[in-house]
Amino acid sequence: MAKLLIIDDERAIRNTLREILEYENYEVEDIDNGVEGLELIKKKKFDLVLCDIKMNKMDGMEVLEQALAFSPDLPFIMISGHGTVETAIEASKKGAFDFISKPPDLNRLLITVRNALDRGNLVTETKVLKRKASKTRDILGSSDNINKIKETIERVAPTEARVLITGANGSGKELVARWLHEKSQRAENPLIEVNCAAIPSELIESELFGHEKGSFTSAVKQRIGKFELANGGTLFLDEIGDMSLSAQAKVLRALQEHKITRVGGEKEQEVNVRVLAATNKDLLKEIEAGNFRMDLYHRLNVINIHVPHLTERTEDIPEIALNFLEEICRDYGMPVKKISEGAMSALQALPWTGNVRELHNMIERLIILSDKTITENDVISFANPGGGTNIGAAGSNNGHAVSSGSQAVDYDKFSNFQDYKDHAEREFIKFKLEKNNWNVSKTADDIDIQRSHLYSKIEKFGLKRVTE
Repeated sequence: MAKLLIIDDERAIRNTLREILEYENYEVEDIDNGVEGLELIKKKKFDLVLCDIKMNKMDGMEVLEQALAFSPDLPFIMISGHGTVETAIEASKKGAFDFISKPPDLNRLLITVRNALDRGNLVTETKVLKRKASKTRDILGSSDNINKIKETIERVAPTEARVLITGANGSGKELVARWLHEKSQRAENPLIEVNCAAIPSELIESELFGHEKGSFTSAVKQRIGKFELANGGTLFLDEIGDMSLSAQAKVLRALQEHKITRVGGEKEQEVNVRVLAATNKDLLKEIEAGNFRMDLYHRLNVINIHVPHLTERTEDIPEIALNFLEEICRDYGMPVKKISEGAMSALQALPWTGNVRELHNMIERLIILSDKTITENDVISFANPGGGTNIGAAGSNNGHAVSSGSQAVDYDKFSNFQDYKDHAEREFIKFKLEKNNWNVSKTADDIDIQRSHLYSKIEKFGLKRVTE
């Protein structure tokens, strides 16, 4: 339900507007002066403000300016009994969504309110989408290895040098590539990413260089390749060790001559692209095995940045884990959970075969399945959702007993991630209800959700108390 604030020094107007808007199922508050109105806007979250222009204590235009200074996306509808075109223009220039004359026309008022709320929702959604699409996560950690990487990025990014990024899967090679682009002279131009391991060898050349219509059976129209799309910017070739030898030869030519030719085409296209590459393979061994070209290796490996395995920088785990904790809780719209010192030590002792990517998944799992504070037992129980847990290389965690883990889960029965989340949520709620002897009020407080919300979950998952 949208929450509206009316600021007007005429009680009759406030009462009329409140009655109309509450009838339309809006939640409404009203105040008779701008000073107190501003305080309310600072303290509470409103979706829309209807504000009179001529008031005692503070003029409505001043309220508008001050409110938008600290809440720039809050829609304002200005109202006045002395409306003129000049007044409406001034209000619009100062950031008001619209202007309505007194006494307000009912239909126009409701349409304007609806449009203002729709615009406000679109602005919010757009900002969220932009944040998700464009946000480059910080390289977290202060270990010697990470500090060296950050220093190298600062030195290398502003140059045109090619960079080969090495490291295990999930270690953060893509993040390093993104920061090399963000801090380069090409940052305003596109960063185009290609996962060479995900594209069949027969299609990789078309993906990179494009193709002309009719160049092969399924080429029903011309296609622009990644090299052309990245023109003026950066091309990131991830898992380049999986690229076919024929495609490697063409990439080498593109790096040497700064020209490419589309598959099935004859015309050369000039390209101005900085190439970054990454691999989890030992390319020198791949060269010995005849799977990778030595001349391409030396073209790409002007600067080498090796991203260490998470187990090589365990001192960074607390910072990374806390960052993931806040980020995931914020995305889920829930209070940020705490994590105990014992839980953090248990996290540092895990083998992390999946690197930072696995840590992110682990934190998400703990947020879903744990109470307000994540404990050491939670980490031990949920470290391996498919079976036993392996904490520490020798089967112990600095003297702590190793649990056999949670009951094995058959992942094949889940068709998508949402199904798994529903399963995990159902089991968690069932466990908490049984632990609290099916006291719904206590369980709701225990897991920090509203009682009505918990009742909905019980109904959704078909949970029933088993009586003997």
